[in-house]
Amino acid sequence: MHKPQDLDLVALTEDRDTHHFETGQPIRLLKGQVGTVVMEYGNEAIEVEFANNDGTTFAIETLPCQAVLLLHYELLQTA
Repeated sequence: MHKPQDLDLVALTEDRDTHHFETGQPIRLLKGQVGTVVMEYGNEAIEVEFANNDGTTFAIETLPCQAVLLLHYELLQTA
């Protein structure tokens, strides 16, 4: 399995309670919610930005790498 890197798209593997990035209101990110990796913290954690289609950020979360599924748009070959 490849570790997510900066600018990779990932999807949550479970629901997650958090707060809206701008308003601070409680929100729930649902399993399958897609975000972009914006920072890597070693091999253990990543920071993920969640945004609407218009690019408006609604959450930024630091997550363990195993809390997300790395999305692929091209065929991956294994040795």
